[in-house]
Amino acid sequence: MASLKHQLLASLATIEGFEAQPSKVAGGTALFFRGKEFAHFHNDQEIDLRLTRKVIKSLGLSHPPRSQLHPTRSASSQWIEVRFNTEAEAMRVAELVKLAIAQL
Repeated sequence: MASLKHQLLASLATIEGFEAQPSKVAGGTALFFRGKEFAHFHNDQEIDLRLTRKVIKSLGLSHPPRSQLHPTRSASSQWIEVRFNTEAEAMRVAELVKLAIAQL
């Protein structure tokens, strides 16, 4: 069975202009839309996503406690770490990715 990350990437691959490439900064996989990076994976179950402050607030999202990579990230950042451990959570992340693309 494919990892949740691979399931997520497969579900996004049909979006025209979407690409998953090695990240120059994060060291994992970065997500691009029409050449612009808008997300990257920290590991197979955590993605750092640029959603904008407005969208993060409107969805009631909050930064995860005990963040290992961004422990001092401002609550008003346009980036948010999203963890996913189930298939349903991965599909929710897919919807957030689509929202992030819409903000570009």
